Amino acid sequence: MPQPGFFDLDERFAKLDGIGDPLVKIKAVVDWEGFRPILDEALEKPRKSNAGRKEYDRVLMFKITVLQHLYNLGDDQSEYQIRDRYSFSRFLDLTPEDEVPDAKTIWRFKEGLKSAHVFDRLFDELLMQIAAEGYVARKGQIVDASLIAAPIQRNSREENARIKQGEVPQDWSQAKRRQKDVEARWTQKNDVNHYGYKNHVSIDREHKVIRRWQVSDAALHDSQVFGELLDEANSSGDVWADSAYRSAATEAALKEDGWRSRIHRKGQKDKPLNEREQEANRKRSQVRSRVEHVFAQQEAMGGTLVRTIGIVRARFKIGMKNLVYNIRRLAWLKENVKPKGRYAVV
Repeated sequence: MPQPGFFDLDERFAKLDGIGDPLVKIKAVVDWEGFRPILDEALEKPRKSNAGRKEYDRVLMFKITVLQHLYNLGDDQSEYQIRDRYSFSRFLDLTPEDEVPDAKTIWRFKEGLKSAHVFDRLFDELLMQIAAEGYVARKGQIVDASLIAAPIQRNSREENARIKQGEVPQDWSQAKRRQKDVEARWTQKNDVNHYGYKNHVSIDREHKVIRRWQVSDAALHDSQVFGELLDEANSSGDVWADSAYRSAATEAALKEDGWRSRIHRKGQKDKPLNEREQEANRKRSQVRSRVEHVFAQQEAMGGTLVRTIGIVRARFKIGMKNLVYNIRRLAWLKENVKPKGRYAVV
């Protein structure tokens, strides 16, 4: 069977465009070359010789990582889908004759990127691109957290007690230790037990872009990372959050630092909220609910389960979900919202 020619590919791509290939918009709105200096600095290794296969382009590998988190693909599935799907090949600028990175190469790239500790710089690069398009942080910010499930560990009570104390059971072999997540934790929400991590985010009210984020184990109270999430670049000092974040100490700290608290009030057992306070909470909910749309979109990108081991890998995985959400959000904003920021082009 003859290989498809350029005209055959053009016809297939034209049909994909007619159906509506979302990757075309995502590819177009991002300056992918903007990530190259960070990737090169993080992953540059001196070659001992010219023998062996040449390293794959780092921006190509980063775009593969984006595809993985956009469609919730493992390394083996990524290799297969890149070979099988024309839309993936076009997004990656690969022709049918080009070599496709195998699953092990994809895994090594992500491990190298994680070990280099440059993900925050990659995330900030995307935020700068979003701001350069005119979508600056405006009208206050909304803070919330989402539970991220991890595979449940089948440990004995004694083992769990040691893990909670920050210890690793001495009788575990090295192989067993590599397969055990000793940093995820249990928590309870609405009388349901959850095991894993939390994705803490702050979005701007107007554009719903994730501006600040942090990852913790699931047991850490939301308020413990609240201060780390506040975005001083936002044009407004208003801060929305649910009642879990409210305390006398938090309210005092916000006021002292010049923020305006829009955090939900919470009633006490012997002092329920009055009608005026309940109405104020309802109005706050109309704004605060915007952050739920962010978590819903991330759920649509393949759920909120991490199969990695340890908080370092979980942070990279969850951080990539946040970055990919922002890429999708930028594509939507470019198509639907005229920018109002100071970088807007008239």
